[in-house]
Amino acid sequence: MIKTAEIEPEMHAGVRIGGWSWVWRPWIVLVTVVLAAITFLVFCVSISVGDFTIELPAVFKTIFGQGERVDEFVIMDLRMPRALVGLIIGVALGISGALTQSIARNPLASPDVLGITHGASATAVFLVTATSGSAITSSIGLPAAALVGGLLTGFLVYFLAWRKGIDGFRLILIGVSVSAAMQAVTTWLLVLADIRDVARAQSWLVGSLDSRSWTEVWTALWLALALVVIVLVTAFQLRPMHFGDDVAAGLGVRYSAVRAVLLLCAVLLAGVAVAAAGPVPFVALVAPQITMRLMRTPVPPLLASGLFGALLLIGSDLIARSVLPNDLPVGIVTAIIGGPFLVYLLVRANVKRAA
Repeated sequence: MIKTAEIEPEMHAGVRIGGWSWVWRPWIVLVTVVLAAITFLVFCVSISVGDFTIELPAVFKTIFGQGERVDEFVIMDLRMPRALVGLIIGVALGISGALTQSIARNPLASPDVLGITHGASATAVFLVTATSGSAITSSIGLPAAALVGGLLTGFLVYFLAWRKGIDGFRLILIGVSVSAAMQAVTTWLLVLADIRDVARAQSWLVGSLDSRSWTEVWTALWLALALVVIVLVTAFQLRPMHFGDDVAAGLGVRYSAVRAVLLLCAVLLAGVAVAAAGPVPFVALVAPQITMRLMRTPVPPLLASGLFGALLLIGSDLIARSVLPNDLPVGIVTAIIGGPFLVYLLVRANVKRAA
């Protein structure tokens, strides 16, 4: 459970200009700005690294439209789509994880644990093995199947966990069960499939940013942007729900409807990420928890979680391409980072329960 007493409250002050008022939190603003700056720097470094190395000043000039023609071709046509897809799905996974952890009030809740990404994977693998190399699989069918599969899995988990409301612990248990079932379905499909289809499916299941195009960038961007706008408009009603449903109802929050809308947005954001790059693991789990500790907040902050998710994903892709051998898929690096962090969360929860 996320407990407000565990984190020291931050100093803040109220600000009012005309008919508008808000709470000014200097530390949160500072950390958010620093995260944005570091993410942009790592983004530029990721673009500069490759078989043909480009210096950072040249990258900055090219991004702002003042670069050389050769640099512009290498950056804008070859490397920018991959980096932008990483940025977009990192933000989507970070916000998705922050939403699921806030709604479930449990640090272990994430699209990975709740089975959403595994449901998307099972649907996509079914399409790959059923069509056996059809052109529609790579261009349209695979992303659409992943998105629909993630959405249907999210509905299934929500339906099974609903008992006059949503309990975080029950949601986690149902999600783990559905996740195991979807993994079993995926394995069964791979066992029955042709060896060539298995190779294609396995390369996608790892989670990779290879061979991204501008079409995938624009598709992921518009879908993710629309969902993020809905989240930001609705999320201000999320804070009273952290004090319980009775308090939220007393403050006029329709908590069941708000919870359903935000959980649907979290599922769709995870589905967009899986459709764009495959099931990249642990980003949605790790990013909100680390950001929450950096910002000293009792719950995962949405915007900062998205920024850290992007930083984690782009940084992992940079490590996979420049440090590790054989240009490994980014999903392997995020799994290496996220696996020990999941163990840490489990051990920490057991220690607190024992105390």
